[in-house]
Amino acid sequence: MKKITIGVLAHVDSGKTTLSEALLFCSGNLNSLGRVDKGNSYFDTNPMERNRGITIFSKQTSFQWREVCFNLLDTPGHVDFAAEMERTLPVLDYGVLIISANDGIQAHTVTLWKLLEKYGIPTFIFINKMDLSYRKENELMEILREKFGNGVVNFSDKESFADNLSLASETLTEAMLERESIRPDEICDAICNREIFPCFFGTALKNEGVKEFLDGLSEYTVFPDYSGDFSASTYKIIRDEKGERLTFVKVTGGEIRVKDSLDGEKINQIRLYSGDKFTPVEKVTAGDICALTGLLKSYVGKGFGTAEDFSGEVMESYLLYNVILPGEVNVHEALKDFMEISEEDPKLKVTWNDELSVIEIQMMGKVQTEILKSLVKSRFGYDVEFGEGQILYRETLATGSKPVEGIGHFEPLKHFAEVHLMIEPLERGTGNIFLSNCREDDLDKSRQNLILSHLEEKPHKGVLTGSMLTDVKITLIGGKAHKKHTEGGDFREAAFRALRQGLMQAENILLEPWCEFAIELPMENLGRAMADIQNMGGRFSSPETKEAQSVLKGTVPVAKIKDYAPLLNSYTGGLGRLSSFPSGYEECQNTEEIIENSGYNPDLDLENPSSSIFCSKGSIQTVAWDMIWDRISPMLTGDEFDESVIEADLNNKNHSHLPSDEASLKVIFERTYGPIEKKKNRHLRNIKPPKKTGFEETNLRVEINRPDANSDKFLLIDGYNLIYASEELSELADSDFGAARDRLIDILCNYRGFSDEKIILVFDAYKVKGGLGSKEKIRNIDVVYTKEAETADMYIEKVTKTIANKSYVRVVTSDGLEQLIILGHGAYRVSSREFLEEVEAMGSFGGNDAEY
Repeated sequence: MKKITIGVLAHVDSGKTTLSEALLFCSGNLNSLGRVDKGNSYFDTNPMERNRGITIFSKQTSFQWREVCFNLLDTPGHVDFAAEMERTLPVLDYGVLIISANDGIQAHTVTLWKLLEKYGIPTFIFINKMDLSYRKENELMEILREKFGNGVVNFSDKESFADNLSLASETLTEAMLERESIRPDEICDAICNREIFPCFFGTALKNEGVKEFLDGLSEYTVFPDYSGDFSASTYKIIRDEKGERLTFVKVTGGEIRVKDSLDGEKINQIRLYSGDKFTPVEKVTAGDICALTGLLKSYVGKGFGTAEDFSGEVMESYLLYNVILPGEVNVHEALKDFMEISEEDPKLKVTWNDELSVIEIQMMGKVQTEILKSLVKSRFGYDVEFGEGQILYRETLATGSKPVEGIGHFEPLKHFAEVHLMIEPLERGTGNIFLSNCREDDLDKSRQNLILSHLEEKPHKGVLTGSMLTDVKITLIGGKAHKKHTEGGDFREAAFRALRQGLMQAENILLEPWCEFAIELPMENLGRAMADIQNMGGRFSSPETKEAQSVLKGTVPVAKIKDYAPLLNSYTGGLGRLSSFPSGYEECQNTEEIIENSGYNPDLDLENPSSSIFCSKGSIQTVAWDMIWDRISPMLTGDEFDESVIEADLNNKNHSHLPSDEASLKVIFERTYGPIEKKKNRHLRNIKPPKKTGFEETNLRVEINRPDANSDKFLLIDGYNLIYASEELSELADSDFGAARDRLIDILCNYRGFSDEKIILVFDAYKVKGGLGSKEKIRNIDVVYTKEAETADMYIEKVTKTIANKSYVRVVTSDGLEQLIILGHGAYRVSSREFLEEVEAMGSFGGNDAEY
């Protein structure tokens, strides 16, 4: 019988655990279906999971279907526990990606797809909650193919099955041309090679489409060809209710027996888990998932036997918290407790801050902090709190900047080492790369490897804020040793000093974490949300609107949106919903402010010195980084630097970090607000501190300076806002939106006949792709349609800022934030309700028979 390990992945609330339960129910492993929201799920057995109705910890079980034994891993869907999900990926044979039919492809869904691609995992797709969907299968397939490619094939469509397969894969196309049929083994190969991605439809809660999905899994999966030699990979470490340390592994070759020895430690017990229950067994073989007891030195990612260690997870925490302990708890004992927890979740990266004398821990957000509080209380018996989450910034070199040569010389008495490094920028998201391009005549191979191993052994700090250095290529280009006095540790000192010396003269930039977001809110609040995101420096695509609800998607700095949820909840009356997911690092928007607030001075960082040490006539001399050239000549000239940039191009990748959609947004931004000025100072450390720019944070007082009422008079109106404020117009809009818009124009033309104000009626056209905006004269009023990605609020704000200081301006809107901005610009605001009462009093609703 073949054994297949599948992992179930999904955005939160897509029905992931519900499908897992349905698979067990159909296969006869469960007598009834539990529900996450009712707290009786088979998998979510932890009290914290039952209370919150979400999966926090990955779970495993096994079931049989049509001669196939499936090991099933149910993973968390919430973003705060994404690291727990990612740890399961290296042991999966196949992935099952669940997508909610109504919600469609969300930000986290795309991230999961990219992770499955990164780990090379063949993937099945299950579209869930079809009973609630307003989209049909063919519509959903179009969305999937547009986002994930033509390899997505509807396996529920039996009539066009062969044709769909041949169109999705060149290999299967050739098979169809040769014999007008496709064999099942050819389909299996195409799935394993990630050429096609089977897609099924159903409703897990009602057990609809689940058996068909199981048939597809059993027919189109292949048992991996494991080697005969013993091998196993560790993907999880936890402790049971008695405190027993459990090492979860997948056996990928040979077998394991109780009392076997792994790396000098004896296995006391082998457990096969199903939910929170387990069965002890004497042995397991290739393809099995099990928990081992008795191992105290194992860690997540460790390989046993012929298996290599795995690491390099994509998901990273971007918030740093201080642990606040009760007065009676010994801090050193607490540190041991948190280190124990970090064995189970290495991404917590628990550290001790000597300077502040506090425990620091990295987490994804507030939900994770609450779970960790509960975990500490239940396991160790005391309460903890956490300080406010601080953003984890990173540092790198400016894209396109010239490489620099860093020199480190370490020569205290009876020691000697010298290292020359070339430091260059890499494409964003690459990480740090360490290479050697040093002649063995200058430095033997063993010492070159020693220097590289020292450089790789720890994360390095940048010189702007002391944040972690990333996305740089560091090449060893030269070095010196002394036959008598050089020791291994000398090269470590010299290498670290060379790196710091290079960074001090480089063109450094600060990076901040960004996230993809999706905001669901009532349509009348959409303008507020768009204005907020723009003020945060974020980017967004055209909003999606269904009935009275809108969805705004885009990217934004984490620092700006991390506390936005309560505000969203406030101005939408509890109807707004924010979801976000890390999308990577981009250049920081307020670098000077962050550098100043950090208080970091690289010259005072004694643990990361940029100076060099020399010995002259028995006297030790410390030479500052910018004076090293008086003692040592650089190995490279300026011309060689330019040549090295060409040689350093990794795999001929384009290092530009401005995607096409960002370029488009830049064009729209510049068209609206004028050209963006390039930043000239890139924080070269050999430049004097920058002068005050005038943009530093100050305490501002708003002064309203309104013109005389006898000046030119203008009336600006947010058209759609006014339509939905009017009972007559909103009812008309429900059946014919164009008719409602025309009716409003007629009403305002009548009103203009009685008023001395020049009327500018503004309609949103942000969803018009490529729209440049327009303005037309309709009888006696001006009607404006905004540009793509520009709301009526944005247009009105821009116009009032221009004309309110010399003209009498009234603005009709019910957007609270817009009213505040208008007030600051010196205009008068009128709510939509008040203006409708004013229009009705003038009789302007009566028709369009006024004389002009």
